[in-house]
Amino acid sequence: MELQQDYDVLIVGAGVAGMYGALNLPSDRRVLLLAKYALDVSSSNLAQGGVAAVLSFEDDSFELHIRDTMIAGRQANDRLAVETLVREGPDDVRRVMDFGADFDRNADGELDKTLEGGHCRRRIVHHRDCTGAELVRALSEEVRRRENVTLVENAAVLSLQKMPGGGFGALVNVGGGVFPVYAPFVLLATGGIGRVYRYTTNPRASTGDGVRLAWELGAFIKDLSWIQFHPTAFHSEDGEQFLISESVRGEGAYLLNCDRQRFMDRYDDRLELAPRDVVSRSIMLEEQRTGSSDFYLDITHEDAAFLRDRFPAINEGCLKHGVDFTKDLIPVYPCQHYLMGGIEVDLDSRTTVPGLYAAGECSNTGVHGKNRLASNSLLEALVFSRRAAASMAALFAAGRVKTPVHRCMKPNLTGKSVRPDLPERIRGIMQKSHFVLPDAKKAREGLAEITEILADLKTGDYALTVENTEALSLATVAYIVLKEAAAE
Repeated sequence: MELQQDYDVLIVGAGVAGMYGALNLPSDRRVLLLAKYALDVSSSNLAQGGVAAVLSFEDDSFELHIRDTMIAGRQANDRLAVETLVREGPDDVRRVMDFGADFDRNADGELDKTLEGGHCRRRIVHHRDCTGAELVRALSEEVRRRENVTLVENAAVLSLQKMPGGGFGALVNVGGGVFPVYAPFVLLATGGIGRVYRYTTNPRASTGDGVRLAWELGAFIKDLSWIQFHPTAFHSEDGEQFLISESVRGEGAYLLNCDRQRFMDRYDDRLELAPRDVVSRSIMLEEQRTGSSDFYLDITHEDAAFLRDRFPAINEGCLKHGVDFTKDLIPVYPCQHYLMGGIEVDLDSRTTVPGLYAAGECSNTGVHGKNRLASNSLLEALVFSRRAAASMAALFAAGRVKTPVHRCMKPNLTGKSVRPDLPERIRGIMQKSHFVLPDAKKAREGLAEITEILADLKTGDYALTVENTEALSLATVAYIVLKEAAAE
């Protein structure tokens, strides 16, 4: 497939943030929406728990949701951003329901709201344990109905440059061919950086491309070392990590140590429903105390039929590893899950580079502080991608748009390839240098190794390919993270 060259808006990433941003742009604007791999290869598609939103005021309030978010973020959140998220988010949830998103309901036909760690009320709407996949389904169907939006899968943005007169030029790999694309506005919605770690719940697309592209353009990257390690990823002998949703603890699961005993009372009064960072640190401290890395979730005391219906994806994932979670303990251990920092943006998702926007996990809105509250991520993707689209629409309406001048962008297609083991080397460095319990000394040691790798990737004669640019993204992300961590 050969792409047209000129669009009004280029959106890099087709998860919830990318698609919802596209849907909120004016219908007379040509939008190119690119998914690096297939549409289901995104963190959005893997999101299990749900969407946190105050949809009724019978026993909940905006202030309670704001308070829970601030507490989880250790008061390092941007209060205005949190208020924007909480107060505007419910309307966005209602709108995706209008687009066809199906959230679970109880016997009375009312939305079935669940509880997760850090929340003081049941306010999380969900589609069983695969809410993200349901949102991706509903939004993608709506996107495909929009004549002004061109959605292309398996399309990787390799480089992004400022163009004379304003706007941007991108080199995009589609079907093995590399094509130039120009647009006055770019929305980066590329997701997280999880693949910079050896163990992560993130899909293979999460190599930090958006952060790297923004950094190369001179955008400010803020608090990239604020990384959330989810306490309960499935811990298997083959190293596969899939998320055991916080909702499992919300529905009553106990966290057990190697002696099959609950232990959270040693570390926090909220027990298993403490925020994720607290539970992850507690597990690491308990490991130091017992000398064992064996931890389990136990929800066998709940009704088996209810569990299978409520958590079908988790049930299937566990059964693949010989675990029937209605009868057996689920082996768990912390792993990389989410990025709180990222490309710094304002309330309208504008970066420090004119015309460049960022939304979703790759952005730093200030909403999450030092630790994301469960199920606030999909809400953030909705609210701030919509605000990005509104900002662009206002500039179009005011005639304040600079059309980029085409400039020849000659990619190096004949250079060398990175060593196949380089990504795994980077992951090994990150795994030992910046995990749950920060260690500045280890971060400094890792930074020295990563600095050499990044210098080689930037100055060596490497071809402009998906594999090479993903390695460059990983090295760039690792460098920024460890530089921050080493300075703490």
